[in-house]
Amino acid sequence: MVTTAKTTQGRVVLKNISWQTFETILAEMGEDRNTRLAYDRGTLEIMTPLMPHEHNNRLLEHLVFALAEELNLNLKSAGSLTCKRPDIQRGVEPDSCFYIQNEPLIRQKRNIDLTIDPPPDLAIEVDYTSASVDRLSIYLALGVPEVWRYDEPVMQIYQLREGVYVLCTVSPTFANLPLTTEIPRCLSESLRIGEITMIHSFRNWLRQQIKDMENNI
Repeated sequence: MVTTAKTTQGRVVLKNISWQTFETILAEMGEDRNTRLAYDRGTLEIMTPLMPHEHNNRLLEHLVFALAEELNLNLKSAGSLTCKRPDIQRGVEPDSCFYIQNEPLIRQKRNIDLTIDPPPDLAIEVDYTSASVDRLSIYLALGVPEVWRYDEPVMQIYQLREGVYVLCTVSPTFANLPLTTEIPRCLSESLRIGEITMIHSFRNWLRQQIKDMENNI
């Protein structure tokens, strides 16, 4: 029997959902949608992002691209890729995710199968209401190396180390830059100066950080 556990603003949680039902829901909903799903061994959460959520998610994507360009890193954007593995009965759709270290392995692939392919190197979660499903534990089970969690105005970076997530103040993917302080400042500043001006400012900050690192070598 399927039971509704909780309904909050933008979120519905269902209990006693089989993996087959989860797969059926994914197939019936299709890819052209704005909902995000998370599944953890029988519990399914369906989240509909609100405007502030999507606004900050898109800005974070722009900042990731700026980081990759300035640090000369290649990446493959996978958006809200459905990251799922039937063998562990877990699945999640991040707000955004990227292949960076494993980009060469994924570059030409149209379909990702996490039973044989690596998970995204970076997943981003933007929170505005309390999730009922622990998405971080799903990312851990899937083996995602780095997770950014932004809950305005706080940003947290989790790095996978020896089977557990460790909270960091810097990003190991992006040259150990202190992004947990700079990114929230930039997102807040964008409301005052506009998005494009903010991105230019972020790039200038990045270039100065890179110059300082080069001078210290």
